[in-house]
Amino acid sequence: MLALIPSWVEPVARYMFEGLKLTIQISAVSVVGSAVIGILLGTLLTIRFLPLQGLIRLYIEVWRGLPIIVTIFLVFFALPVLHIRLEAWKAAAVALILWGSAQLAEATRGAVQSIPKEQHDAASALGFGWVGRHAFVILPQAVRRLLPPGVSLLVNVIQNTTLAALIGVNEVLFTAQNSTERLQAPPPAGVNDSHSVAIFGAVLVLFFVISFPLTRLSAYLERRLGSGDRRMQTAA
Repeated sequence: MLALIPSWVEPVARYMFEGLKLTIQISAVSVVGSAVIGILLGTLLTIRFLPLQGLIRLYIEVWRGLPIIVTIFLVFFALPVLHIRLEAWKAAAVALILWGSAQLAEATRGAVQSIPKEQHDAASALGFGWVGRHAFVILPQAVRRLLPPGVSLLVNVIQNTTLAALIGVNEVLFTAQNSTERLQAPPPAGVNDSHSVAIFGAVLVLFFVISFPLTRLSAYLERRLGSGDRRMQTAA
């Protein structure tokens, strides 16, 4: 069976697997950073202090409004002017964090404000201040409502890691492109055929296998949490 597999497949698959590991690394860093910053900013956005709200709103509108590729270029090419130099993959991760946290901040604001006022009053009656009230009572409930958009954000981050190839990050799409160019060369460097359909088809299948279960999970969580909220409202 292995004899039927062309000799070019194994080195290409090994090279692309290295790219996949970097894609997962960028995704993990970006999602964690987006979650921490986005939930913090979204919670602070509910405070009725106009200067703070204005700054957070500016952050959200700027990074949510810019195309992600523009943000990646800004981080990668503008930060060195300020004597801040990042590796290409870190620059891509920072750009995705800026975009992702802006998305999640808005979702967090809505989730926090959707918690009934009675929950705030009950927490205050128990002696919690603003920080304790949100940390132990409000945010645990809000995070539950953030699960569907959080999973959707994970899918978007994974898919948008492909943009990192434009600044030379050796992620999975970059390795696929490199592989087709190398195979296009004549022997012994290549095989006179890019095999682009097979290679990019593999990339398509890979992203589908990763993204489809997550999108279904997001839809399932949305239905489940929605039905749970309706049951609670009916019981009340």
